[in-house]
Amino acid sequence: MLSILIPIYNFNVVAFVTDLQQQALACKIDFEIICVDDCSAEQFKNENKGLKAIAGVVYEELHVNIGRSKIRNLLAEKANYDNLLFLDCDSATVDNNFVKRYVEAIDNSSVIYGGRCYEKSAPLNNDEHFRWWYGVQRETISVDQRQKQPYHSFMTNNFLIPKSIFMQIKLDETLKGYGHEDTLFGLELKKKNISIKHITNPLCHIGLENFEDYLAKTEEGIKNLKRLIEADKIDSSVKLYRYYLLLKKFGLTNKVFTYYLNNKTTILEKLQEKEPKIRWFDLYKLGYLISLTKV
Repeated sequence: MLSILIPIYNFNVVAFVTDLQQQALACKIDFEIICVDDCSAEQFKNENKGLKAIAGVVYEELHVNIGRSKIRNLLAEKANYDNLLFLDCDSATVDNNFVKRYVEAIDNSSVIYGGRCYEKSAPLNNDEHFRWWYGVQRETISVDQRQKQPYHSFMTNNFLIPKSIFMQIKLDETLKGYGHEDTLFGLELKKKNISIKHITNPLCHIGLENFEDYLAKTEEGIKNLKRLIEADKIDSSVKLYRYYLLLKKFGLTNKVFTYYLNNKTTILEKLQEKEPKIRWFDLYKLGYLISLTKV
């Protein structure tokens, strides 16, 4: 029936997995929960060893970090059931019907995406504020909005897919580190005319990075985007690339790049204000992408 697949990296997932197991039991379905740790720090591996005692859960540890795409492909290969539910480890359900909604939505020919949300209150740690603010402003998207651009709105944090479809496509293992594996996967689904159905079944993203770490992950993701551009694997449906092409068309890349270089410190300061304008982050990402083309 259902394989719930969770790649783990530096996060305690015991409470999350226990919740999912209880919800799956309440659905009275055949299920398994497979958790694979991608070479986390010893602290988290020790904390997660309790997963082995939970009925229906398989927990394994890798001794070498293989990355976001490869570990998801590995989880799919290990799955015994026809329906795969991929969930990010730094998440929490918002109610007791999360698994039930997915079970009721199973479709053998489509991918189902449930969405993402964030806590209503800002984090107590001010250094995590921007990550929370960005998530609330840009990643908490209603099902009506997501349905308008079903492929563009897809992320790999929380989706259900028939194993037969996933194994046709898989995630691109040439992408290393963080970022844009979901972009490429969504585009591959689009090319194969495999529909993405959006439902209201979000996971709450609780693993907030501090500002410096999130900025580093963002830059890593833009490096992946550049690789995809060079490999001709994406198109202008990707917003950052679309803006870059517009600037290039009108001969404005050097002007924006110069502004980025001269104002980088100011932009970063603005992003750490209480209610930062996300447009500044868009400008930062655009400037960083242009900088990579100068190398």
